Amino acid sequence: MLTEEELKFVHYWEQNREKKKTIFGNWRFGVTLSLVMVGFIFLNMATGWHKRAAMVVNSNPSFIIVLIVAAILIITFITIFSSLHKWERNEQRYKELLSKK
Repeated sequence: MLTEEELKFVHYWEQNREKKKTIFGNWRFGVTLSLVMVGFIFLNMATGWHKRAAMVVNSNPSFIIVLIVAAILIITFITIFSSLHKWERNEQRYKELLSKK
């Protein structure tokens, strides 16, 4: 038998599984995580605690463009990966609960 919480999840997932399957269905967690990571990368570059990295950034102005493009790619990848991973975890839990039922 399923607990009340498991029954609520099964009911919720039956209604929302197709809506959440899209990349933008679960994008909030991925965007937050990736923005924090990119923020720490830029904070690391701004503080200049690594002297060699600071020299590389200051020596070539186009390196800033490379960092911005890399940040956009990091944000995109983590957002897509985390949303699809979260959907897969919920789908797996849903199938396990249905088989248990």
